[in-house]
Order: sequence, then C-alpha cells, then structure tokens
Amino acid sequence: MGIIGQVSLSGWYVGYVIALVVLVVVVILVATILGLARRIGVQALAVVEAIDEGRVNTLALWEVDKINGGLREIVRSAEEARTALEGE
Repeated sequence: MGIIGQVSLSGWYVGYVIALVVLVVVVILVATILGLARRIGVQALAVVEAIDEGRVNTLALWEVDKINGGLREIVRSAEEARTALEGE
C-alpha cells in the first residue's frame, strides 16, 4: 500500500497561532478600554461632586439680587419721603 498523499497541518497551526494572537490583542484592548472607562467614570463623579459643592457654596450670591432690589426700594422710598417733606 502506498501513501496517497500526506496532509500538511502546518497551515492550520499557523492559522491557530494567528487567531490566538488576535484574540490576545483583542482581550488586551478590551481590558484597557474598560479600565479607562472606569477611570473616566470615577473622575466624572469627582467632577460632579466638585460642581455640586461649588453650586452650594455660591447659592448665597443669588440672594444679592434680592438684597439689591430691596435696597433700591428703600432708597426710592427715602427719596419720595424727602421730596414730600421738602414740599411742605
């Protein structure tokens, strides 16, 4: 009996090695992306906390307009009173 033909599996081995390398590269890239996404998420939470703290610390500034409005009304009333007293 003679050998009809030998099957060469070297092409399959090369294909498996290439597939394994591609798979390892993809896993490394996905792990890197997930790690960066986690870091971005943590930093985003820190930014939100800082902005919220800044908002709380500046809430009193909104009252300045109300105080200015009240002071304008007091000055206007005082001017009217002075005008009324001078006219008598």
